Amino acid sequence: MNDRHHHDHGHDRHHQDHGHGHHHDAPHHHPPSGLRRRLTHLLTPHSHETADKLDSALESSARGMRALWISLAVLGATALAQAFVVAVSGSVALLGDTVHNTADALTAVPLGIAFVLGRRAATRRFTYGYGRAEDLAGIVIVLTIAASAAFAGWVAMDRLLDPRPVEHVPAVAVAALVGFAGNEWVARYRIRVGRDIGSAALVADGLHARTDGFTSLAVLLGAGGSALGWQLADPIVGLAITAAITLVLRDAAREVFRRVMDAVDPALVDRAEQALREVEGVREVGELRLRWIGHRLRAEVAVVVDGEATVRQAHGIAVDAEHALLHAVPRLTAALVHADPAPVPGEADPHHALAHHGSA
Repeated sequence: MNDRHHHDHGHDRHHQDHGHGHHHDAPHHHPPSGLRRRLTHLLTPHSHETADKLDSALESSARGMRALWISLAVLGATALAQAFVVAVSGSVALLGDTVHNTADALTAVPLGIAFVLGRRAATRRFTYGYGRAEDLAGIVIVLTIAASAAFAGWVAMDRLLDPRPVEHVPAVAVAALVGFAGNEWVARYRIRVGRDIGSAALVADGLHARTDGFTSLAVLLGAGGSALGWQLADPIVGLAITAAITLVLRDAAREVFRRVMDAVDPALVDRAEQALREVEGVREVGELRLRWIGHRLRAEVAVVVDGEATVRQAHGIAVDAEHALLHAVPRLTAALVHADPAPVPGEADPHHALAHHGSA
């Protein structure tokens, strides 16, 4: 029997009846856990979380929006305070930090637009929805980080070649501490929410803010050097800040590039395969693909079933397979399950007619 079955359905905690269709992107839910992430997860973005951290698509976007606007307010106030001190002190190290804080605050705009677009329903033209807008926002963030690094480096080099004293050193030191406090709070908030909802762009933005916090502390060194009469301390710290920004640029660019190229954590693939192998009626797991669309995952998989199974039986196995995936894979909102009959010795491959089209 060469019956093949395609099945795609969503799963929502608010509906216990598992409706079956073709394109339902309602997400799968688990009760939130009280466990906090380990300290070692603070500095590196991950695409793999426990399934009990999954929110609905609407709730995820709403949380992302709240994180953006709250961090925008905090960073905006921080940058404004620092800008006042820059105007009276002339510190290029603090100027670089202020510019970077301002740029970080402004990244809320493209991310906010992306979250709003991501909530729109799929159309016949955008059949997967608008979740990819989040990845485009991530690219804008990377470009913003690059621009702030270039500006900070240019200003520091100019002051290095033309040293000038820094005035109001105590005010510069206080502004540096304010910058660190504001950025570290925003970094923790953005990274936590970004990981909870699976947003690589928001996590990258949080890492951006964390680096800003450390560069604010570096401004203290420049202020200390200036207080001791070493005029080159300020521009040298400015160059160090530029180097730090370049490092976070590398990390953010790598994370966003992987997301744009449909990269996923291999552990997610292993987890999905293991879940499928435990489904009754699944003999083998064939091709399995996972892809991020914004902060949500979709899956496509082929499973091998008994060749003598009826269409209805194959459908039941496909439903069970998708259900298992929705429970096992964090932030998976929909899966397309294709059931293939087990091969029979001497019988032609049912996919032979497709061979001349090639396969990726």
